Amino acid sequence: MAATSLSPVITSQALKALTNQTLPKTNDSSPTGSLKDCRNLTELRKLHCQIAKQGLIQRPSTVAKLISTCTALGTFESLVYAKNILNQFRYDNQNDGTLFMYNSLIRGYSSIGLGKEAIWVYLEMLSLGISPDKYTFPYLLSAYTKISATAEGFQVHGSVIKMGFQGDMFILNSLIHFYAECGEIVLGQKVFDEMIDRNVVSWTSLICGYARSGLAKEAVELFFEMVEEGTRPNSVTMVCVISACAKLRDLELGERVRGYISSLGVKVNTLMVNSLVDMYMKCGAFDTAKRLFDECEQKNLVVCNTIMSNYVHSGMVREALFILEAMLRQRLVPDRVTILSTISVSAQLGSIFLGKCCHAYVLRNGLEGWDSISNALIDMYMKCGKQEVAFAVFHHMANKTVVSWNSVMAGYIRNGDLSSAWEVFNNMPESDLVSWNTIISALVQESMFEQAIELFRTMQNKGIKADRVTMVSIASACGYLGALDLAKWIHAYIKMNKIPCDLRLSTALVDMFARCGDPSTAMKIFNNIEKRDVSAWTAAIGAMAMEGNGNQAIELFNKMLRQGVKPDGVVFVGLLTACSHGGLVEQGRDIFKSMTSVHKISPQIVHYGCMVDLLGRAGFLEEALDLIKLMPMEPNDVIWGSLLAACRMHRNLDMAGYATERMKELASDRTGIQLKEKGARKVPGSSSIEVNGQIHEFTSGDESHPERMHIAAMLDEMHRRVEAAGHAPDLSNVLLNVDEEEKEYVLSRHSEKLAIAFGLISTDQGTPIRVVKNLRICSDCHSFAKLVSKTYNREIIVRDNNRFHFFQRGVCSCNDYW
Repeated sequence: MAATSLSPVITSQALKALTNQTLPKTNDSSPTGSLKDCRNLTELRKLHCQIAKQGLIQRPSTVAKLISTCTALGTFESLVYAKNILNQFRYDNQNDGTLFMYNSLIRGYSSIGLGKEAIWVYLEMLSLGISPDKYTFPYLLSAYTKISATAEGFQVHGSVIKMGFQGDMFILNSLIHFYAECGEIVLGQKVFDEMIDRNVVSWTSLICGYARSGLAKEAVELFFEMVEEGTRPNSVTMVCVISACAKLRDLELGERVRGYISSLGVKVNTLMVNSLVDMYMKCGAFDTAKRLFDECEQKNLVVCNTIMSNYVHSGMVREALFILEAMLRQRLVPDRVTILSTISVSAQLGSIFLGKCCHAYVLRNGLEGWDSISNALIDMYMKCGKQEVAFAVFHHMANKTVVSWNSVMAGYIRNGDLSSAWEVFNNMPESDLVSWNTIISALVQESMFEQAIELFRTMQNKGIKADRVTMVSIASACGYLGALDLAKWIHAYIKMNKIPCDLRLSTALVDMFARCGDPSTAMKIFNNIEKRDVSAWTAAIGAMAMEGNGNQAIELFNKMLRQGVKPDGVVFVGLLTACSHGGLVEQGRDIFKSMTSVHKISPQIVHYGCMVDLLGRAGFLEEALDLIKLMPMEPNDVIWGSLLAACRMHRNLDMAGYATERMKELASDRTGIQLKEKGARKVPGSSSIEVNGQIHEFTSGDESHPERMHIAAMLDEMHRRVEAAGHAPDLSNVLLNVDEEEKEYVLSRHSEKLAIAFGLISTDQGTPIRVVKNLRICSDCHSFAKLVSKTYNREIIVRDNNRFHFFQRGVCSCNDYW
């Protein structure tokens, strides 16, 4: 925050020491004595002329004072003028100038951020044989810091030691500041540790360095060590350490640090109030932050921007608007930080009116040149559904950064226009990790899982290192594909590249392995998560549900409650599904009732669907139908489909007919039971299988695969052998109005059978065959797979859209309860 603009190194005492170093005393009544009163370069030029007319310009002391006054004005033009004075003096007098003249120039260039120019002056000084002194190095190191010239700074450190200045506190403080700002905090700590004497600047430089290097905890610990050793902090120290507490989001620690402000008698200024407001906001103590803000007598633009931007980032847009209104009442003129927050408010509210007002303000005040402003406008117009306007802003940008391209791409994705987003991605002159993560995530959201995996491979080939966000998307894609070998590779890739496994990524890995039929690995990852939220518990319960292990799912749920994690509606879906797959009817009834009676969660249609499935599978058809009739919302095709499947399983033709009529009334494409004359279309069944790291997908009746001849031959062999083992085709699974012979052929070409056949001809004996199906496996394919596993002595694993089926030696893990 604001503390980053403070330098604890260049103190007024150091400046006074430099000024008094060699500057000769002059008579205040002379032109040179009036130099201290110069307010701008024009006045200085006039005095320069007077000094020249009086013949004083040949004196080194006069020239030194002219140069010092120029640098004190602190503008680029005044420094150019100072350099010209030095060059003219050297030319006229055949003199190299004095050390004080060069020190003044180095100080001047460094103070206005022109680090390279300061370095050139230093190098010129050395080339003339003028040796630096202890006043040269602090300003020179400041220049190196501003341009992150780490290698050159190392050389200066060597010169400091060589010239015997390693005991000078000002120089050592400058070295600490230099190393800390250049990301070499270990070297800064080493300089600090070797100091015989330290002052508040020494401690503050190191504390601020740790805070800015992302080591906030270490910064706070160093602050407490400083206080214990008896060094009194100043306001800069406090701003740095409070900012570190904000980064840690540790309110208790922040309160403890704040207590030192009054106890140590540190003077409170606006910068400190700003840091405290930011800390409380980031720690979620909004009321305390607002009270501090209200009590601040001198509310400047920085403090207002801080509280407003924090409100925006927390989604508290109404409160942010109140701050904006208060700012305007106090006649504070909004700057680009204010406008960025206001544009974000309009984006979050979807208020195109407010957004256009912001855009008009930007244009009136010439702020459109800021990339961040234009990018925010693009984001706002995209979120308000104004793609054309967003693209117009993008088109008129003079400097289209990668963030600008990413904003346009993300906007198209948000508005469901993946093709335009893909076009933007392909046309980007340069891309970054955010670009790849955005498009990969979009592909996963659109269920284009294989394309997402392929793009990830392309990303690797281009040498772009993935992060946690990438791997969450890739793990999700792999889970939906059910590709276990790929899942194992992804897990190994994360470990090999040392990608931090935070809660979100760990949860994604649990879900991935669960969907890929490896609940054992899923639970190992889950057990290694230190702090689990409800999503992590849901993933683990889902793993048990997919496996059909209802009792273990219930035990996990109870353990979650004992650890104080509050359940949500999603976790109950997994829990009820696990009960359904495990045939745990009584437990399922109790859990469903507890949603409202214990956990105060109103069941949604998906929960009723789980209960209908649970009761129907167990043969409680009347109870399932009664539950449907008592639902507080209209049942959908999924509800009726579950009841219909249960009726078919238990041969209740009357209720099956009733369910079919209700489904016809809904006229849903998803049921697959619509009449052809209605023009409805059944969702095609598809199955995929991973062989040698490649995903092969089949649809029912598919004849497009390159190995179709071998697959057809294997299918014929499989049918002969399972028929010999007693399999009779269940033609009720074919709904087409064709003769029985054609029905039998259609049934023989279901997608899962094609995938199993391909697995048999493409893998070695003993290798499990893993198939992922987009619909629920039909009764014929289920009995067929059981006999194939026995006849060919192969483990067959089928994951349909409901659960896993582990077929082995003629038996399925679901116990024919699917």
